[in-house]
Amino acid sequence: MNHVTPATCVAFAVVLLAVTGCGGGGRQTLTVFADTSLTATFGSLGKTFEAAHPGVAVRLDFGGSGALARRIVQGAPADLFAAAGAATMRASGAPSPRVFARDRLQIAVPKGNPAHVANLKDLAAPGVRVALCAEPAPCGAGARAALSAAGVTVTPAGPDQNGPDQNGPDQNAAGALAKVRLGKADAALVYRTDVRAAAGAVEGVDFPEAAKAVEDYLVATVPGTTRIALTREFVDLVLSDEGRRVLAAAGFTPVTG
Repeated sequence: MNHVTPATCVAFAVVLLAVTGCGGGGRQTLTVFADTSLTATFGSLGKTFEAAHPGVAVRLDFGGSGALARRIVQGAPADLFAAAGAATMRASGAPSPRVFARDRLQIAVPKGNPAHVANLKDLAAPGVRVALCAEPAPCGAGARAALSAAGVTVTPAGPDQNGPDQNGPDQNAAGALAKVRLGKADAALVYRTDVRAAAGAVEGVDFPEAAKAVEDYLVATVPGTTRIALTREFVDLVLSDEGRRVLAAAGFTPVTG
């Protein structure tokens, strides 16, 4: 009968740990915080990244850039941050961000443009109902800058045309676009990507003052992450030809410089 000594048991345990105790196959999770407007593009790029990196799962957490920046400062676990606006990126404390895309405003109108809106001055015409985003939202700040550059003053249609408050901005682009789709507004000032995401429910009208309200999109590694190599590879994907194609298809202007 074979005798098993305590030393043999210890040696066997060490071998067993070496075989089975390596983190369940070494699967890693790359957590990416990204602005809501990047939902479709980063969703697609996340799948591309996972296909090229077996054993890596990309966890995407979308939200308003300002709210995501505050969560990062408060210690939320994130490896990479993609934000709308340089000020928001600075607020997150993430160093050395890179601009990877830009977005600019368009006038969203119902299909067929029944109010014949062709420029910003048309938004101030009598009877034209305009939906604007609230100023904390990027489309709200952008609209203010563009209207100021054009010297146009617009009184926005309120959150509910049938309610008591008929003058006031919507919270975000989704609310402004909903008014246009539902016939409660003749036009809305939102970004090109918002118009593209509406999938043909509205049309976009370009105007020259949009150059005064270009929104930069930046990406940076979050301080303290242990997955620096993976974050750099994800940024490389965003800046690659594939990344540019996906961003352009969503209405962004890709930037690789």
